[in-house]
Amino acid sequence: MPDILLVRQEAAPIAPADAEAARRVLFGTVDGLGEQHSKSWRRFINRLFRLEPGEVVEIKTHQARSGPFHRRHFALEQALFEAQERFEHFDQFLYWIKVGAGWVTWAAGPAGGVVPIPRSVSFAAADQEAFEDFHQRVVAFLRGPHAARYLWPHLKDRADGMMNQILEGFSE
Repeated sequence: MPDILLVRQEAAPIAPADAEAARRVLFGTVDGLGEQHSKSWRRFINRLFRLEPGEVVEIKTHQARSGPFHRRHFALEQALFEAQERFEHFDQFLYWIKVGAGWVTWAAGPAGGVVPIPRSVSFAAADQEAFEDFHQRVVAFLRGPHAARYLWPHLKDRADGMMNQILEGFSE
């Protein structure tokens, strides 16, 4: 979920005509859904206009995830898992994909080294924007020089063809 930090930039007050024009756009083009959300939106914008120079506001956003996009991504992962030869357990395969795609948090390991901890892609942890980023990273990793050869070691130089065949089946 993207967080946005806003800061009031200048000490000069907002001219009434500028404030009115901004309100006209913000309340006329974008508005809360229903009376309660509309009131909350207006209160929030009005608070923004009253910020003091240097004052910071944090906005947390969440864009609902596209069901078809989500299902297509996980169907791709399932097809790869069923075709590959390295992993017996799907959860281990998913950890490998997340680490390969760099979808991790780096933390101190038990012996003091740095280890990757795979991040969640649950609906609560990754909205549509974050999930699209994850998907692009996964596809880039799968198309990279190592993934296919690791998943199908016996195919050697033909492993990339196997990966391409699966990915192209999902228009990737």
